[in-house]
Amino acid sequence: MKAFIDDHRVVYGVEPICKVLPIAPSTYYLHAARQANPELRSTRAKQDEALSQQIRRVWEESFQNYGARKVWIQLQREGLAVARCTVERLMRSLGLKGVMRGKTIKTTISDANAACPLDRVNRQFSAERPNALWVADFTYVKTWQGFVYVAFVIDVFARYIVGWKVSSSAHTDFVLDALEQALHDRQPARDGSLIHHSDRGVQYVSIRYSERLAEAGVEASVGSVGDSYDNALAETINGLYKAERIHKQSWKNREAVELATLTWVDWFNHRRLLGPIGNIPPAEAEARYYQQLTESAKAA
Repeated sequence: MKAFIDDHRVVYGVEPICKVLPIAPSTYYLHAARQANPELRSTRAKQDEALSQQIRRVWEESFQNYGARKVWIQLQREGLAVARCTVERLMRSLGLKGVMRGKTIKTTISDANAACPLDRVNRQFSAERPNALWVADFTYVKTWQGFVYVAFVIDVFARYIVGWKVSSSAHTDFVLDALEQALHDRQPARDGSLIHHSDRGVQYVSIRYSERLAEAGVEASVGSVGDSYDNALAETINGLYKAERIHKQSWKNREAVELATLTWVDWFNHRRLLGPIGNIPPAEAEARYYQQLTESAKAA
């Protein structure tokens, strides 16, 4: 409304326009004065401007993924006392929204005749410590040069991504590479205390993959045919990856997807707030576990 008055005040004058429009001349002049001198703005307006900058920063740092709830939680973690409704109001005014999850696409190709390990998880995707239960799955990404495939291995305790691999083919080698990264980084005990769970995809029930798990002393577990619930946690991570990183743009080639995945995994592990583990990042959840373990040992 002020812009309309500004555009026509030279011809008609401010007061005549205000008589037609539902606005008092004093309101117009006050708004104009505040625009000319920001120090004249109300305390709330000044606070909103400062808070809006923090909100936009948190939203940008989340790769534009966080909605109002996650932005509010992150601000609280940083020591900024602000009401959630205020964050919601300012995000609406700024036009900022959180990412929305899409539909899950089935990628599992199973072999009904292949021998499979038992299901040792039974849809109970929880663990009392790191390196107790890993889940594995892969998804695909469309690029200008064709499809590429992305495999993840996730530690269930804190949803920490312990291994990943991007490949131009979906053969066993590429899921094996993700497993090798996880084994190298985590160095799990070879006593069968770690369970590795997957669906019945041919890559995961292949002889080579099964032999590598046995060699590493990892207990294999496989869900039922074509049932995403039996590998629900891995499916959830795939969904977050697609929604938060992949579906936001088109991808030129495998190298571009690989770099984007590297960036996303680092953010996911070290900075993304996850509700199921208390709205903290996976790395922080694991650090807390080991700190408590150390303190308990000292106390004993």
